[in-house]
Amino acid sequence: MFTLNCGGRLLNADRPLVMGIINTTPDSFYEGSRQRAIDAVLRKAEQMMNEGAAILDLGGQSSRPGAEAVKEDEELQRVITPIAAIRQRIPEAVISIDTYYARVAEFAVSAGATIINDISGGTLDEIMLATAGRLAVPYVCTHIKGQPKNMQQQAVYEDITREILEYFIERIETCRRNGIKDIIIDPGFGFAKTIAQNFKLLKNLAAFNITGKPVLVGLSRKKTVYQTLQVGPEDALNGSTVMHTIALQNGASILRVHDVKEAVQAITLTEAYRQA
Repeated sequence: MFTLNCGGRLLNADRPLVMGIINTTPDSFYEGSRQRAIDAVLRKAEQMMNEGAAILDLGGQSSRPGAEAVKEDEELQRVITPIAAIRQRIPEAVISIDTYYARVAEFAVSAGATIINDISGGTLDEIMLATAGRLAVPYVCTHIKGQPKNMQQQAVYEDITREILEYFIERIETCRRNGIKDIIIDPGFGFAKTIAQNFKLLKNLAAFNITGKPVLVGLSRKKTVYQTLQVGPEDALNGSTVMHTIALQNGASILRVHDVKEAVQAITLTEAYRQA
């Protein structure tokens, strides 16, 4: 399907990949993803690798709707030591840094991260794209309007699929001009989108394959899942697996998830179904 050059190591994907979420923040929306102590981070990282995660995505601040931004220095304190610890304990791990700060991304890559996952698509730090190009690591470019604290007030579209596709056409070209070679696109489920808009976007996900870039989907245990089911995030695993299966059928290349084992199983079954 695609190949990513992760700091000199090639990550070859002949089927969709799973990106496991590790949050070193006290306020992420799903309590089960919060791992602040180093020992807990390492246990979670080892569990996810054993369950089949291809990428570990480590972030130091919440991007849930309404969340206040964490300053660069505090985010650095939350992520650099855990990244270095994972790199030392599990040298084969491909680590992604979930940040929209260029300075955090640079320190994280120095500590052992080899992918930058930016929820802002380079819109919240003007030097992020140039930094990612200079660091020569894959870059996840996400669609958002505004920032987490105010994005839900900007969930207004005439044609959501067309508008986000136009956004990616522009962003991909801007990434290229900044020297970024491996670009992954993320439609940004839940980022400046209503529940109804998220379902519309999922239904039309295949449209983004015309960019020729791997499509990352982050729907795991999000409000679209648990509010539709009238449960809480802690009871949204089954619903998340259903949404992941739909995403895979519609062309998703990477699933960003809290629950690696179940996502890997969804990929295995979907691939078997596709090849039948």
